Amino acid sequence: MSEPNGVMMQYFHWYVPSDGSLWKELEKNSADLANAGITSLWLPPAYKGHAGVEDPGYGAYDLFDLGEFDQKGTVRTKYGTKDEYLKAIKAAQKSGLRVYADVVFNHKMGADKQEEVEATPFHPEDRYAPIGDYQKIKAWTHFTFPGRRDKYSSMKWHWWHFDAIDYNSWNAHEQAIYLLQGKQFDDNVDLEKGTYDYLMGCDLDMEHPEVRGELKYWGEWLMDLTDVDGFRFDAVKHVSAEFFHEWFEHMRHYAQRDLFAVGEYWSYEVEALHYFISLTQGKVALFDAPLHYNFHAASRSGEHYDMRQIFDNTLVQQQPSLAVTLVDNHDSQPLQSLESVVESWFKPLAYSLILLRREGYPCLFYADYYGAHYRDHGNDGNEHEIWLDCHRWIIDKFLWARRNFSYGDQYDYFDHPNVIGWTRLGNEDHPGGMAVVLSNGAGGSKWMEVGQPNRTYIDITEHIQEPITTDEHGWGEFRCNGGSVSVWVPADAL
Repeated sequence: MSEPNGVMMQYFHWYVPSDGSLWKELEKNSADLANAGITSLWLPPAYKGHAGVEDPGYGAYDLFDLGEFDQKGTVRTKYGTKDEYLKAIKAAQKSGLRVYADVVFNHKMGADKQEEVEATPFHPEDRYAPIGDYQKIKAWTHFTFPGRRDKYSSMKWHWWHFDAIDYNSWNAHEQAIYLLQGKQFDDNVDLEKGTYDYLMGCDLDMEHPEVRGELKYWGEWLMDLTDVDGFRFDAVKHVSAEFFHEWFEHMRHYAQRDLFAVGEYWSYEVEALHYFISLTQGKVALFDAPLHYNFHAASRSGEHYDMRQIFDNTLVQQQPSLAVTLVDNHDSQPLQSLESVVESWFKPLAYSLILLRREGYPCLFYADYYGAHYRDHGNDGNEHEIWLDCHRWIIDKFLWARRNFSYGDQYDYFDHPNVIGWTRLGNEDHPGGMAVVLSNGAGGSKWMEVGQPNRTYIDITEHIQEPITTDEHGWGEFRCNGGSVSVWVPADAL
């Protein structure tokens, strides 16, 4: 499912500048990213969103407009033009990077015209609780894409292509989810709010043959145009899981080559992730949201968090081959809807836990690698200024260690609530061994085996200056400072 020893990078965050520079920046940076040890890139949604240049792409308006048509007040998207997007992909692939396109199939937003339709209002927090009678409403559900003028696709979207909406122009103040005439909420979605089929905007009816056909056709069009290597599916817990299996199998057959897919099922209940995986027959990996939550909790709790439990109830613990491990992302970053920040002091520890172990397909976050600075309003209504630290130096150290030493048997020493460690013994092509030890409390050490007798090791993080030499059996007392991580590799391998 994932690349051998591969590392993904989410090449954006929610607040990257809206100046259209991201695609050009990627074209310039792709070789450096590949040289650092990154092997694949997840790019943001490249199509026109309803908020124009300010839209990160998740307010999907026209999937066929990749920054080519004058729609929503702009030709380019937040990230650049169609031509710049295609050049960035080619540059990345030329550098040896695989490219994953972000796919938003759950909803459309920013309709061009209104339509009258009958619907039943349901409570937003309980989609099985009607709060009014079946009634006629006026809804923004007609998408005509006037700026594109039928280029690439002539399909016009109407209310019957959607299941539900959340806005009635005739009763704009009512808080309700309107289930449209003849429709029902999908099965095999997350059970939050009764059924979490509806998320936002105009919710696509995945049972409608025209919808399914158009999304498959769009996938073929995108593949022909971009030749991407896989997909990141947005908001999969809000869409019937079988659809993703059907669509992805169609794309693999169409492309006649191996493709990768990862879904965003943002739930801290690992059983929900397992259920989605079973419905998609193990063809779609998932981001390990429960692991992110463990990192968040550990970073907030300091030495009171029991590090022996850091992998408890996570996907990487239970289905490692289908787990894409992450520290933070665009939804969990400060001021975003799912804000659950991993505090800066803990980020090096967290990245060591996803980059230097055998299990999982790790994903770096752009804002952690480059840092970030932005302003936005929080839930309290006030504007906040956010600075996110740049962790590139130590992440690059981990990437180097992963590429050179993260091979072979893995021995875990998770036997202390604050100080844990593990070793990798290497293999025939990558001998030498590596030891990792970290602490969320006071400094400490671990007596661990690296399989290299009488060999001197140094800490590449430079937190500890004194080298360590193993005994005649290949064991050593590997140390770390408090609230820190140290990565020990053979001194003669540098």
